[in-house]
Amino acid sequence: MRMKALRYYAPLTVKFEDVDIKDPKDGEVQVKIMAALTCGTDVKTYRRGHPVLIKKIPSGFGHEFAGIITKVGNNVFGFKEGDRVVAANSAPCGECFFCRRGEYNLCEKLEFLNGAYAEYINIPAAIVKRNLLHLPDNLSFERAAFAEPLANVVHGVEKTGIKAGQTVGVVGIGPIGLMFVKLAKLKGARVIAAGRNPLKLKLAKEFGGADEIIDLNKYKNPEKIFIEFSEEKKGLDVAVECVGLPEIWERMFTFVRKGGIVHLFGGCKQGTEISIDTRRLHYDEIKVLSVFHHTPLYFREALRLIADGEVPVEKLITETLPLELAEEGLIKHMNGRCVKVLIKP
Repeated sequence: MRMKALRYYAPLTVKFEDVDIKDPKDGEVQVKIMAALTCGTDVKTYRRGHPVLIKKIPSGFGHEFAGIITKVGNNVFGFKEGDRVVAANSAPCGECFFCRRGEYNLCEKLEFLNGAYAEYINIPAAIVKRNLLHLPDNLSFERAAFAEPLANVVHGVEKTGIKAGQTVGVVGIGPIGLMFVKLAKLKGARVIAAGRNPLKLKLAKEFGGADEIIDLNKYKNPEKIFIEFSEEKKGLDVAVECVGLPEIWERMFTFVRKGGIVHLFGGCKQGTEISIDTRRLHYDEIKVLSVFHHTPLYFREALRLIADGEVPVEKLITETLPLELAEEGLIKHMNGRCVKVLIKP
């Protein structure tokens, strides 16, 4: 059998091709993709490649999806043909140094999955075992496909320890930043969202429920605005960076109060560095953290939040395109002309 798929060859070079559909191996299942989403990580990969996600050329592309099981390999338990499922894009081994300490996102053998911009995808045995979930009957494929990106944000919010009554600033309001705004609001925080894109600024209010919006096109010194909105004008309790640029990482330290938390969530290009005011870091007791990826626990919690309607992720879909136009969707995402593009094979 053959299928249509978008495959990665080099930065800014992908091809829409006919490829073989391989039977699932031992422990694997094959899924007919019903919905896939564009993602900032896919955009970064499209622009410059990826040292972890792209291991060989050509490569499958895309990693946020949901669908229906069409074939089941040997030694698969709990799943059958016809099941509606969503898969994470990775799974920990459960046995290495980090897994034994519950730090599953840092697993030494973390197995990643690419290939969602296609008609079918085979789910590796490790993901079937630990990170393949059944969908509730009332949950659409389109909404379920958000489970993986939301799981990253659930992880980030929990590790940051955001609490009711805190003032939280989110800089960078792409899909991840918007979900940070929403989850911080669910925690009871007062949230200030800062960005430049009019569409995303609007969604920060309508989807995320942000208390204040800062249009960075209008303010040269957002530090003053953040401090003005904070309690007693002391500075933010928590500042979250969702852009992934070193120069933005550096500025985050100017937004928080003494004892505040700086969460550097956006991943920067490999090899980049930042400078930090060590006096401020030490004497003002600034806490710094950076959270990577998700774990099976947070993947399950993300699916629950979506299924229960607590996070109306469908509001982030700003356009729907057929599979053959997936590259067009990536370009629109890259140029800020959408938030999330839904790809329908």
